[in-house]
Amino acid sequence: METGELLKRVRRIEIKTRGLSQNIFAGQYHSAFKGRGMAFSEVREYQFGDDIRDIDWNVTARFNRPYIKVFEEERELTLMLLIDVSGSLDFGSRGQKKKDMVTEIAATLAFSAMNNNDKIGVIFFSDRIEKFIPPKKGRKHILFIIRELLDFVPASRKTSLATGIQYLTQVMKRRSTVFIFSDFLDPAPFVDPLLVAGKKHDVTAIQVYDSLFSDLPDVGLLRIEDAETGLQQWLDTSSSAIREGQKRWWKENQEKLQNTFRRCNVDLASIRTDEDYVKALIMMFERRI
Repeated sequence: METGELLKRVRRIEIKTRGLSQNIFAGQYHSAFKGRGMAFSEVREYQFGDDIRDIDWNVTARFNRPYIKVFEEERELTLMLLIDVSGSLDFGSRGQKKKDMVTEIAATLAFSAMNNNDKIGVIFFSDRIEKFIPPKKGRKHILFIIRELLDFVPASRKTSLATGIQYLTQVMKRRSTVFIFSDFLDPAPFVDPLLVAGKKHDVTAIQVYDSLFSDLPDVGLLRIEDAETGLQQWLDTSSSAIREGQKRWWKENQEKLQNTFRRCNVDLASIRTDEDYVKALIMMFERRI
């Protein structure tokens, strides 16, 4: 993509997603994601009803009367965006590619995090780790992330969710808020690394998919190509058996995904490329509040 066109697209996305983060999601992000926990603030004299487990014995010994530790919620978060950049995300049958919707949703979350004074980092993955952008604060950093989302060319077109999730666990030592973006069409199992990540981090999965997969239209002979392997074949969409078989496969795949995320204590939001993602994000935030 030429530099001028790229900058125009970055600016358009900034205007739209920053407006959403300020006008629609203001406060919801803050309420939905609680921070790493409680951080030490100060000590004060013990009062009746205080939890004796909070007594600071060193200070108590020094002053010969009981003092307790006071804690407050540690609000600053690190937001990590774990983004599938494999070939299947470069598809769209309704005027918008899956990767384009991922870019807008990721940018909206990033600006919401910026408004909360949080750090934002990104991991691009295919069947390997394509790029790691360490967490930082600020608008300039988010604009760099958006440019990468729009213009990044992966070395591989294949997918391994397990690889991306394992790397997240290895590289992020402190508890973070994590969003995994993918169409989740990877047939390889990723339950074990997701269980580990779900215990260490606050993880949400955002599935972006095309309606062609969930509801195959009757358009006669259709040539399809696997975006990750390049394998091509003809599909007779006029056959009701083929359309019903595709619908059955999609339903089974979704049930399997939901069971996986439920088992790993991970939230899941499924968003179709021709749907309004704002509504889906609002519902996701409200489930957490």
